[in-house]
Amino acid sequence: MIRLDHVEKKLGNFKLSDISFSFPKGYVLGLIGQNGAGKTTLLHLLMGLYAADAGNIQVLGENPQKEEVRVRSQIGWVLAEEIFHAGQTLEQNADMYGKYYPDYDKKVFLEYCTRFALPKERSLGKLSKGEKLKFQFAFALSYAPKLLLLDEPTASFDPEFRNEFFRIITEFISDGEHGVVLATHLTSDLDRLADYVAMLDDGKLVFCMERTELEDSYRMISGPEYKLKLLPEGRILSMESGQYGAKAFVKHSRRAVYDPELCVGVPTLEEIMFYHALKKR
Repeated sequence: MIRLDHVEKKLGNFKLSDISFSFPKGYVLGLIGQNGAGKTTLLHLLMGLYAADAGNIQVLGENPQKEEVRVRSQIGWVLAEEIFHAGQTLEQNADMYGKYYPDYDKKVFLEYCTRFALPKERSLGKLSKGEKLKFQFAFALSYAPKLLLLDEPTASFDPEFRNEFFRIITEFISDGEHGVVLATHLTSDLDRLADYVAMLDDGKLVFCMERTELEDSYRMISGPEYKLKLLPEGRILSMESGQYGAKAFVKHSRRAVYDPELCVGVPTLEEIMFYHALKKR
């Protein structure tokens, strides 16, 4: 569904450097990283809004720059930028932009407006931030895309709609022919949804792997500091010391053996993101 080979993009002082990974259809890819890591830039490259300075991008089997119209007509998106017209109603916006998508179905759009409790006759500019994102989501689903690219949508959703959002994403990929890329700093969302996880840090790809592989790759170890320091060289990626002991983020393998006095656990995605950033300090 998506393949990037040695992709680079420079924007001012920021640069995405040598990004390579692939992602099959039928799954959700969680894209994590701190603010400024390059998540939005990567999504813009996948949409064809930016041209890569180097490397190759394939989305749905096509180059999104060379086949911009065909690729973009199959991508549904929810972005932080306000692209639609604030002075027009939701229905007017959908009709105006829907003509650029061959499979746009107004009936489907209105059904999602009802499902999301969105007033189709209200001006977009009078909606809350969360409602504007719901509108983008409803419009994205209205033209039957193959791929959804979602940039930090859930932070502005109320808890009830977040559950609805998760249900729709699960429905969307259930036939094995669709895919979702969800960029977020709310890693709890990905604990529920993500099949694959990619992490960016300062424009570089830290990893891209299946969740199960990721869970087998790292451990959080806590206990006496001197025992942590006895771990084999190179295993500790970062460590914090406190009054009552220490905590370490370590590389793990199935052959690894740990001192029984140490507490060993599987890190959350939030811990993985935090401690990868910590090891640079």
